[in-house]
Order: sequence, then C-alpha cells, then structure tokens
Amino acid sequence: MSPGNVDLPVIGARSADTHAHLDMLDDPAGALERAALAGTTFVVTVVDPTENAGASLDSVQAWADEANARLVNWAIPDSVPPEVRVIVGVHPHNSRHYDESVRALITEFAALPVVTGIGEIGLDFHYDHSPRADQVSAFSAQLELARQFDLPAVVHLREAHEEGIALMREVGLPDAGCVLHCFTGGPALVAPFLELGCHISFAGPLTFRRAADVREALLAVPLDRVLFETDCPFMAPEPLRGRTNEPAWVTLTITKAAEVRGEPAEVVSLAALENARRLFGGPERA
Repeated sequence: MSPGNVDLPVIGARSADTHAHLDMLDDPAGALERAALAGTTFVVTVVDPTENAGASLDSVQAWADEANARLVNWAIPDSVPPEVRVIVGVHPHNSRHYDESVRALITEFAALPVVTGIGEIGLDFHYDHSPRADQVSAFSAQLELARQFDLPAVVHLREAHEEGIALMREVGLPDAGCVLHCFTGGPALVAPFLELGCHISFAGPLTFRRAADVREALLAVPLDRVLFETDCPFMAPEPLRGRTNEPAWVTLTITKAAEVRGEPAEVVSLAALENARRLFGGPERA
C-alpha cells in the first residue's frame, strides 16, 4: 500500500500508534487519513497543558471528522479514521512550568472521556531544559495524578533511568499501568521496567542499523507487554529516516519487530493493538 506516495508493508492486520504528536504535523487530518489506509486504526496523541492544550484537545475530533470526509472519496470498505485517544502531561522539558494552575488543568482534562493517560512525563537529563529538581518534582506529582485518576502513566526517560526507576518505586504506579515510551536501551535496561509491570513501547529506532541492542531488548519483552509508536513527527523508521514521521509509518516498525522476533507481522501487530486498547481504550477498557 502507498498512502501518501510512500510504500508501506501490508501487515494483514490492524495496528496502533501509541504515541504521536498530531498537533505538530502540518496536516493532522491527512495523517489520520493515511493511517486508516495503512490499517493503523488506533492512535494516541500527546497534549502538554503548558503548550496550548485546550486548542489541541478541541481539534482532535475535528481532525478525525475531516479525515473521515476524505476517506469517503476512496470508497474503500471498512476504511475509517483511527480512534484517537489523548494523554495529557507536562513533558520533562517543560517541568519548570509545572504549578498548581497546570495541575488543575491536568485534573480538568483527565475527567474527559477522550483522555485515557497521563504523559508524557518523566526525566530528561540529556538536555536539562528544566532544572533537574523541577523535573523530579513534576514527575512525582504527575505520577500521583495518574494514581489518583487510575490512568496509565506514559514515561519519558533519557539518561535518567536509574533516577526514574527509583522515583517510580517510591511514588508507585497506577493500577491502570505504565508505558516506557520510545525505548532505546538494551535488554539489561529493560528488565527493571518489566519488573515494575511496565509496557515497553518501541519506535523508529528499532529499525536503525546500529540499534542491535534495542532489537535484543525487544526479544526480552513478552508480547503482551509490547507496544509500538511513531513519536511523530520525530524518529521516522528506516527506510524513511530523516523525514517527517506520521502514524501510518508505525507499520514499518512493526514489520521489523516481527522479523526480529521470528513471528508473523499479523500476530505481533494484533497483540500490540490489544495491549494498546487495554491500556488506552477509554472508560470501558478491561
């Protein structure tokens, strides 16, 4: 299939992109249209309450409606725009802005049916765009919110895995679950997160030539804990690396994962979709 003039593998099953930044794309509705054509039927998008969150939340349904209108012209049976879910949280880069007013916004948004997770939250000691003390404080506070609302926590950790694990153990995780987003480490690094009960989400780096350690880590993760994401518009998978990523391209990462695991792509894709629905499906998730 070639939605958007890009050749994508035909998996033979539907798929999920569990981490997208739709509001960063030039044409979110077009991206959802192409996702539908590629079989990506479930998308989780990120909203940061320090970055025009209200407008992004209001836009989600409009993007889906426009995608649906475009899909009518294709006249392809069962071709519908992906279900879009939202996670809300302050990115570690913006932790310095976390205060009571932001907490109140997250609390307000968390009550909306479309919001089914708290994230992306965590620690980023690589860039340190916010002071580390602020990152720790915001991460801890938002883990507490995830526990309060029993929504899955979607965690971003970069060069701060030991600190992140310690804080997650100290504060505790919501019964609804936890996702380690865009995993780029090796099998030794993945083990403590599995022990905590986290799902591990793999993105474009799984396909990169020099990412053998990430592929080894994938083999250490049980299939019922595996998720796939694009982190679009970033992290485009091979052979599209360097281009603006979008939800449809998650199929490239899934195909590579199936090759690495020695399992049919259809099986891997459906398992990850079930995992995504269980975590982010909404109030009825089970």
